[in-house]
Amino acid sequence: MKARIKWVEDVLFLAESGSGHGIVIDGPPEHGGRNLGVRPMELLLMGVGSCSAFDVVHILKKGRHPVEDCEVQISAERAETVPKVFTRIHLHFIVKGRGLSESAVERAVKLSAEKYCSASIMLGKAAEVTHDFQVVDVGASES
Repeated sequence: MKARIKWVEDVLFLAESGSGHGIVIDGPPEHGGRNLGVRPMELLLMGVGSCSAFDVVHILKKGRHPVEDCEVQISAERAETVPKVFTRIHLHFIVKGRGLSESAVERAVKLSAEKYCSASIMLGKAAEVTHDFQVVDVGASES
């Protein structure tokens, strides 16, 4: 796996993945940026959230569970001093489907957290990573 980061100006960078996809990375004005892109540490959180969501959706679909939507809300705490590493990361999954069982979602979240999500397992070596979930039955809201 490879990636390329190209400095543009000030604290603005263009990132390109090995698969050819790009993203703009920038800092806030107080650090010389123009707020034109995601911050590097935000990108790290987005990566762990998308890695976990990918697993949860894949596991549910593979098990033929009626998943229709998955959102991950991520919150994190950082150390007070440099390096301001993440000390806690919490992933809250909101998974929607018609008749989707809580036990299936719980199993998918647990498998992602403990076995499949390389990003959260790796970050778990340095920070406390926790997960929880809620299941929304979209069929129940149409009554």
